[in-house]
Amino acid sequence: MQQIERAAGETFRSLGMDAIADDQPFSVEKLNSYATTGRAWVYVDGLDYPLAYLLADVVDGDAHVEQVSVHPDQAHQGLGRELLDAARIWARGHGMHRQTLSTFRDVPWNAPYYRRLGFGVLDAGSWGPELARLMNDEADLGLTHWARVAMWRPAVPPGR
Repeated sequence: MQQIERAAGETFRSLGMDAIADDQPFSVEKLNSYATTGRAWVYVDGLDYPLAYLLADVVDGDAHVEQVSVHPDQAHQGLGRELLDAARIWARGHGMHRQTLSTFRDVPWNAPYYRRLGFGVLDAGSWGPELARLMNDEADLGLTHWARVAMWRPAVPPGR
Protein backbone atom coordinates (compact mmCIF):
# COMPACT_ATOMS: atom_id res chain seq x y z
CA MET A 1 0.00 0.00 0.00
CA GLN A 2 2.88 2.35 0.70
CA GLN A 3 4.28 1.69 -2.78
CA ILE A 4 0.88 2.47 -4.33
CA GLU A 5 0.73 5.73 -2.38
CA ARG A 6 4.23 6.78 -3.44
CA ALA A 7 3.58 5.98 -7.11
CA ALA A 8 0.20 7.75 -7.05
CA GLY A 9 1.81 10.76 -5.38
CA GLU A 10 4.28 11.14 -8.24
CA THR A 11 1.44 12.16 -10.56
CA PHE A 12 1.14 15.43 -8.62
CA ARG A 13 4.58 16.54 -9.86
CA SER A 14 3.11 17.22 -13.30
CA LEU A 15 0.97 19.93 -11.64
CA GLY A 16 3.85 21.49 -9.72
CA MET A 17 2.61 19.93 -6.48
CA ASP A 18 5.95 18.45 -5.45
CA ALA A 19 5.16 18.80 -1.74
CA ILE A 20 2.21 16.45 -2.21
CA ALA A 21 4.34 14.00 -4.19
CA ASP A 22 6.97 14.07 -1.43
CA ASP A 23 4.45 13.42 1.36
CA GLN A 24 5.17 10.14 3.12
CA PRO A 25 2.53 7.40 3.16
CA PHE A 26 1.05 6.12 6.41
CA SER A 27 3.21 3.77 8.44
CA VAL A 28 2.67 0.02 8.21
CA GLU A 29 1.32 0.15 11.77
CA LYS A 30 -1.27 2.79 10.88
CA LEU A 31 -2.29 0.93 7.72
CA ASN A 32 -2.63 -2.23 9.81
CA SER A 33 -4.89 -0.41 12.27
CA TYR A 34 -7.27 0.43 9.41
CA ALA A 35 -7.21 -3.17 8.24
CA THR A 36 -7.82 -4.70 11.68
CA THR A 37 -10.77 -2.38 12.30
CA GLY A 38 -12.39 -3.21 8.95
CA ARG A 39 -11.86 0.24 7.44
CA ALA A 40 -9.42 -0.67 4.64
CA TRP A 41 -10.21 -2.05 1.22
CA VAL A 42 -7.52 -3.23 -1.18
CA TYR A 43 -8.09 -3.99 -4.84
CA VAL A 44 -5.81 -6.84 -5.94
CA ASP A 45 -5.08 -8.55 -9.24
CA GLY A 46 -5.41 -12.27 -9.97
CA LEU A 47 -2.11 -12.97 -8.22
CA ASP A 48 -3.24 -11.09 -5.09
CA TYR A 49 -0.93 -8.16 -5.88
CA PRO A 50 -2.31 -4.83 -4.56
CA LEU A 51 -3.27 -2.26 -7.22
CA ALA A 52 -5.33 0.27 -5.26
CA TYR A 53 -6.66 0.89 -1.77
CA LEU A 54 -9.07 2.97 0.27
CA LEU A 55 -9.02 3.87 3.98
CA ALA A 56 -12.11 5.12 5.80
CA ASP A 57 -12.74 6.91 9.08
CA VAL A 58 -15.92 7.89 10.85
CA VAL A 59 -16.16 11.69 10.96
CA ASP A 60 -19.23 13.35 12.48
CA GLY A 61 -21.04 10.02 12.14
CA ASP A 62 -20.34 9.84 8.40
CA ALA A 63 -18.12 7.47 6.46
CA HIS A 64 -15.14 9.64 5.59
CA VAL A 65 -12.70 8.60 2.87
CA GLU A 66 -9.33 9.22 4.48
CA GLN A 67 -7.32 8.06 1.49
CA VAL A 68 -7.95 6.43 -1.85
CA SER A 69 -4.98 5.65 -4.08
CA VAL A 70 -4.67 3.80 -7.35
CA HIS A 71 -1.31 2.84 -8.80
CA PRO A 72 -0.85 5.00 -11.93
CA ASP A 73 -0.26 1.88 -14.05
CA GLN A 74 -3.83 0.86 -13.21
CA ALA A 75 -5.50 4.27 -13.58
CA HIS A 76 -8.67 4.75 -15.64
CA GLN A 77 -9.91 1.20 -15.04
CA GLY A 78 -12.57 1.99 -12.44
CA LEU A 79 -10.64 0.66 -9.45
CA GLY A 80 -11.08 3.84 -7.41
CA ARG A 81 -14.81 3.89 -8.20
CA GLU A 82 -15.17 0.27 -7.07
CA LEU A 83 -13.35 0.99 -3.82
CA LEU A 84 -15.52 4.04 -3.18
CA ASP A 85 -18.61 1.94 -3.82
CA ALA A 86 -17.37 -0.75 -1.40
CA ALA A 87 -16.85 1.88 1.29
CA ARG A 88 -20.31 3.27 0.51
CA ILE A 89 -21.84 -0.16 1.11
CA TRP A 90 -19.90 -0.39 4.38
CA ALA A 91 -21.25 3.03 5.41
CA ARG A 92 -24.81 2.00 4.64
CA GLY A 93 -24.35 -1.26 6.55
CA HIS A 94 -23.18 0.70 9.58
CA GLY A 95 -26.20 3.04 9.54
CA MET A 96 -24.34 6.03 8.14
CA HIS A 97 -26.21 8.40 5.87
CA ARG A 98 -23.42 9.86 3.80
CA GLN A 99 -19.88 9.44 2.55
CA THR A 100 -17.52 12.41 2.84
CA LEU A 101 -14.00 13.26 1.77
CA SER A 102 -11.65 16.21 1.40
CA THR A 103 -9.74 16.76 -1.79
CA PHE A 104 -8.06 19.23 -4.11
CA ARG A 105 -10.64 21.32 -5.94
CA ASP A 106 -8.75 21.75 -9.22
CA VAL A 107 -6.81 18.50 -9.63
CA PRO A 108 -8.52 16.58 -12.47
CA TRP A 109 -8.38 13.21 -10.68
CA ASN A 110 -9.65 14.76 -7.44
CA ALA A 111 -12.79 16.96 -7.12
CA PRO A 112 -13.81 16.78 -10.81
CA TYR A 113 -13.53 12.97 -10.66
CA TYR A 114 -15.54 12.73 -7.44
CA ARG A 115 -18.18 15.04 -8.91
CA ARG A 116 -18.64 12.54 -11.75
CA LEU A 117 -19.23 9.85 -9.11
CA GLY A 118 -22.04 11.79 -7.49
CA PHE A 119 -20.19 13.77 -4.83
CA GLY A 120 -21.10 17.40 -4.27
CA VAL A 121 -19.23 20.17 -2.48
CA LEU A 122 -20.08 20.43 1.19
CA ASP A 123 -20.16 24.10 2.21
CA ALA A 124 -18.07 25.02 5.26
CA GLY A 125 -21.19 26.16 7.12
CA SER A 126 -22.54 22.62 7.07
CA TRP A 127 -19.39 20.88 8.30
CA GLY A 128 -19.67 19.08 11.60
CA PRO A 129 -17.07 19.76 14.29
CA GLU A 130 -14.88 16.78 13.37
CA LEU A 131 -14.83 17.63 9.66
CA ALA A 132 -14.04 21.25 10.51
CA ARG A 133 -11.13 20.09 12.67
CA LEU A 134 -9.90 17.80 9.87
CA MET A 135 -10.04 20.66 7.35
CA ASN A 136 -8.18 22.93 9.79
CA ASP A 137 -5.54 20.23 10.31
CA GLU A 138 -5.08 20.02 6.53
CA ALA A 139 -4.61 23.79 6.42
CA ASP A 140 -2.02 23.56 9.21
CA LEU A 141 -0.14 20.99 7.11
CA GLY A 142 -0.02 23.43 4.19
CA LEU A 143 -2.42 21.50 1.97
CA THR A 144 -4.49 24.61 1.37
CA HIS A 145 -1.67 26.10 -0.68
CA TRP A 146 -3.87 24.51 -3.37
CA ALA A 147 -7.64 24.95 -3.07
CA ARG A 148 -9.31 22.21 -1.03
CA VAL A 149 -12.96 21.22 -0.73
CA ALA A 150 -14.99 18.86 1.40
CA MET A 151 -17.39 16.71 -0.61
CA TRP A 152 -20.20 14.29 0.15
CA ARG A 153 -22.67 11.88 -1.40
CA PRO A 154 -25.50 9.88 0.15
CA ALA A 155 -24.66 6.41 1.47
CA VAL A 156 -27.67 5.13 -0.41
CA PRO A 157 -27.39 5.82 -4.16
CA PRO A 158 -30.31 7.78 -5.65
CA GLY A 159 -33.14 5.55 -6.88
CA ARG A 160 -32.58 2.82 -4.28
